[in-house]
Amino acid sequence: QVQLQESGPGLVKPSQTLSLTCTVSGASITTNDYYWSWIRQPPGKGLEWIGYINYVGSTYYSPSLKSRTSISRGTSTNQFTLQLSSVTPEDTAVYYCARDRIEAGSNWYHEVWGQGTLVTVRC
Repeated sequence: QVQLQESGPGLVKPSQTLSLTCTVSGASITTNDYYWSWIRQPPGKGLEWIGYINYVGSTYYSPSLKSRTSISRGTSTNQFTLQLSSVTPEDTAVYYCARDRIEAGSNWYHEVWGQGTLVTVRC
């Protein structure tokens, strides 16, 4: 079975770059048709999709975060990463990685999630 695990620092200072890694087991991030997303949930708020990287390395980001977001991958380690630059306290959230399923008819959903990791932005 596929499993995803987020890892990275739990505390980031304002203006620094938030960097997280998602380690995937049970599936290859290069397998055809898979998309790999980052999603976050700030305290007291709803889920917010950040962006994805797909099986050939193409990326797409939420317009609200695009200017600060970079998603990359390491195929040899079967991992993908999130970098969010110039963070502020509003970036404090539980961050999740997920595997996406896209079905015929443009039905898109996050079928497998990591457990999430809390990242706090403050001095």
